[in-house]
Amino acid sequence: MTERAQNGPGRRTLLGAAVLGATALGATGTANAAGRGATDGRGGGRGGYRNLPVPTVVGHRGASGYRPEHTLGSYQLALDMGAHIVEQDLVPTKDGHLVCRHENDITGTTDVAEHPEFASRKATKRVDGVSLTGWFTEDFTLAELKTLRAKERIPGNRQENTLYDGRWEIPTFEEVLRWADKEGRRRGEPVWLYVETKHPSYFRGLGLSLEEPLAKLLRRHGRHRADSALILQSFEPGSMRRLSELVATPRVVLLSGPKERPWDFVEAGDPRTVADLVKPAGLKWIASFAQGIGPTLDLVIPRDGEGRLTSPTSLVADAHARGLVLHPYTLRNENTFLPADFRRGTDPNAYGDVFGAARAYFETGIDGIFSDNPDTALLAAADFAEG
Repeated sequence: MTERAQNGPGRRTLLGAAVLGATALGATGTANAAGRGATDGRGGGRGGYRNLPVPTVVGHRGASGYRPEHTLGSYQLALDMGAHIVEQDLVPTKDGHLVCRHENDITGTTDVAEHPEFASRKATKRVDGVSLTGWFTEDFTLAELKTLRAKERIPGNRQENTLYDGRWEIPTFEEVLRWADKEGRRRGEPVWLYVETKHPSYFRGLGLSLEEPLAKLLRRHGRHRADSALILQSFEPGSMRRLSELVATPRVVLLSGPKERPWDFVEAGDPRTVADLVKPAGLKWIASFAQGIGPTLDLVIPRDGEGRLTSPTSLVADAHARGLVLHPYTLRNENTFLPADFRRGTDPNAYGDVFGAARAYFETGIDGIFSDNPDTALLAAADFAEG
């Protein structure tokens, strides 16, 4: 273990680096834009996803380590920090608008429980086989959702983020596209987005299909081409196959635990699990309609019974052999989320040796990584590039 890994920087050091890094990246981005000429901001990817920096840093739900997730504040901070791509998760409203929430259950991410006028909307539902009680986007019109305000999802881990509770509303995906277009024009280069369809089979069963309205928005904003500055993703392979028939935008299949089955497989009676999909035959099948996979980090390097990293699997080599890029999820700074061998101290919410963990993952040859802390991931990527 290196000296850096033994003595990882504290939260104050990382945040200071974030400020300096954002400033430097902003200056560099401006200079580069001046050299390339103006852009209309409408999503041209300058050659497509293969031209993204490697390792690519994806701002997971924005910069969710510092701001409540899936808010324009979180997206803007991720972009300002220099994230190569900013992620959105999409769910529908009752009247068919696509909004940015990690889940359709908004109990923990909004102040809906504080609105007595919506008390009767609380319900128990079964979503992808899981029973949930709370408030759900599909029971609200967009106008009603706009009366709510976002809040921190895991305040126990990220107490400082609660400072921003109530500051931002729930954004629609169309608002995010307009934001990205505007920022693209201002910066002189396209703003990349990474867009996930959430629970698509469930919503299709409610008559609220995600793919068709999403494709319509992509075409409207010029992000429907193979070289568009946008990547689509879903845990349901069927959603990506469906979108492949509607737009040429690059697609990624997300992969969870080895024993899990995509929900569209469950509904269709397909017995395959994620363990089957990460085998060469499964990857070959994915490559027939998608350009990449988004596995959990544990599928790249498993952890042992004590939570320590073991040896890498063959997933990276196997996926690359079939022309697929890999963007695993999720790198976070806090001890509680890190492998045990990279935790520091006894406070689960303190920062651990995220740089050491990132290097271990980057050494496997992954093409990018989702991170709640884009500034940290970018520094780790720069360290790795320097050797």
